[in-house]
Amino acid sequence: MLLILIVITLFLLFLFYLYIISPDELPKNSDVRLWRNSYAHRGLHEKDKSVPENSMAAFAKAVEAGYGIELDINLTADGTVVVFHDDSLLRVCGVDKLITNCTVAELSAYRLENTSEGIPLLEDVLKLVDGRVPMIIELKNTKNWPDLCVKAAALLSDYPGPYCIESFHPGIVRWFYKNQPKVVRGQLSANHRSFEGTPLWQSLLIASIMTNVASRPHFIAYNHEDTRHRLRLRFFKMLGGKLIGWTVRDTDNSDECQRRFDVIIFEFFRPSVQIRSEKLNLT
Repeated sequence: MLLILIVITLFLLFLFYLYIISPDELPKNSDVRLWRNSYAHRGLHEKDKSVPENSMAAFAKAVEAGYGIELDINLTADGTVVVFHDDSLLRVCGVDKLITNCTVAELSAYRLENTSEGIPLLEDVLKLVDGRVPMIIELKNTKNWPDLCVKAAALLSDYPGPYCIESFHPGIVRWFYKNQPKVVRGQLSANHRSFEGTPLWQSLLIASIMTNVASRPHFIAYNHEDTRHRLRLRFFKMLGGKLIGWTVRDTDNSDECQRRFDVIIFEFFRPSVQIRSEKLNLT
């Protein structure tokens, strides 16, 4: 009798765990083109930095080549949504300032990787892409992220093309779950050791995708190097969720990654046509 009770308890706990990590159902009429492309990481930029990451030139090249675009957005001091990855301007612009402490006018003076390319506004990128290729838009964990959510949603409200949003911050994903449920949303994640500066308990929750219970993402975007032997991702996929692998580079086995994920985010090479499979191979 005791053994039966233990088995039943473990089974119920397993069902509860599946409930915690389960995805939301994709919105009706969501654009299938989101899952029929590979995404150029921060645009189709060059390894020698002649075409910088997250630049208008990199986005134009991706559109011309027919690839989807992954990009990052943040908020300036005067509340404008700009496309930029880092918190600081130091690595890309050579200026030791936080982007959130700069106005748009200040940012207009800086150039990306010593080229003629400036820091783009999201509204200008949307005009450039104009629905021709799908986009994955990452909202950064910025100090005023609720305002970033509101302003990004407003800019995207009338956008004619396919896009989805993602973030490492579960609160951002939850904001779209509660306020923009028709927008496809994803939780970014990786091995918990990747989350430098994040309290251990928070990094463990994000890495284990247990924050899904609050934000119900449609997809998980996971560091492709960390996905082997991750049963939680297999369960997430079996429950109807999509998986995106980031960031696949020229030194990785891209064909294998294309088989293991619904979508890949890539850089420094041009992927072959993706091989579609209903099965997920994480072993």
